[in-house]
Amino acid sequence: MFALSADEWAVIGLSLKVAFWSVLCSLPLALATAWLLARTRFYGKSLFDALVHLPLVLPPVVIGYFLLLLLGRRGPLGALLDEYFGIVFAFRWSGAAVAAAIMGFPLMVRAIRLSIEAIDSGLEDAARTLGATRLRVFFTITLPLALPGVFTGTLLSFARSLGEFGATITFVSNIPGETQTLPLAIYTLTQVPGGDAAALRLSLIAIVLSVLALMVSEWLVRRSQQRARGRDA
Repeated sequence: MFALSADEWAVIGLSLKVAFWSVLCSLPLALATAWLLARTRFYGKSLFDALVHLPLVLPPVVIGYFLLLLLGRRGPLGALLDEYFGIVFAFRWSGAAVAAAIMGFPLMVRAIRLSIEAIDSGLEDAARTLGATRLRVFFTITLPLALPGVFTGTLLSFARSLGEFGATITFVSNIPGETQTLPLAIYTLTQVPGGDAAALRLSLIAIVLSVLALMVSEWLVRRSQQRARGRDA
């Protein structure tokens, strides 16, 4: 019942791989986007904010469909990447990482943005009056103080990536060993005779991984807050 097969281990490994790379590649852009929304004013900010959070309210299948149109081999961007760089996302595990990154991006941005907005902007202003550049202020003041939000957003996005289904299956299909992550494998097992036991095992593993991600996020936030209080003391 609880012994995992080689195929099931492969599914778990691929899911972790996809989630890891989706978070790693989206984190720099999420940091920049969160800072932009928290610390600047510009024309069209409300529209930009809405576009960033659009994956939260759109059906995931819609996201996957537009990714297929844009990054497919015949898509405007996908064709260029394939011709000039040999990079193909459609029906590859890397495409699954792209889909997962987009679906988890709003969660990451929101957590980081709230953390930045909670920082006293006077600290940043004081550093700039002493000659520090915006980039230096960000890396020496803003980012260290915003770490709780960074940890939370990163692990929430990681957990969301583990559970991504609709955009993934639409963009990269359900290919065993290549794009079949945990949700897709569970879906497949529920459609075949005798697959219930394996589907249950993978469902329990998905729950455990998600709970662990949330627990680690909470622990990291507490550690960061304790260190901050220690510095203040």
